[in-house]
Order: sequence, then C-alpha cells, then structure tokens
Amino acid sequence: MNDKIDPKLLTLLVCPVTRSTLHYDAEKQELVSDKAKLAFPIRSGIPIMLEAEARRLDEAPKAGSDTPLTE
Repeated sequence: MNDKIDPKLLTLLVCPVTRSTLHYDAEKQELVSDKAKLAFPIRSGIPIMLEAEARRLDEAPKAGSDTPLTE
C-alpha cells in the first residue's frame, strides 16, 4: 500500500521541533524536516508527528512501520 498524503494537510503541518515546513517523501512514506534533519513516519495514512517516533535523516528507516517502502 502506498498512501498519498492530502496536499491540503501538508500545507497545514509543520515540524514540531522547528516549526519549519515539511516535504513528503512518497517512497519512504515520511514527512521530512530538512531544518531539524528528521523524518516523521506516516502509518496507515496518519502522520506521526512525535519527535520520539521520528528518524534522523542519517539513519535507515525504523523497523516496524506497517507501510511497505515499495509496492
């Protein structure tokens, strides 16, 4: 399953750490904050905007995501 995020939602969401804009990485199903160097997962179509759940951009994607990276 490769869910798409609603573009309107993306305009409303900001990084919870820096309050900067996010961009959507469809391949990894993440919302990325370049300023914070964090990627927030999207699980079952729901963005998980918790710093504790985010991965640092220099790390591999976290195991246990229920969204596959490829179709």
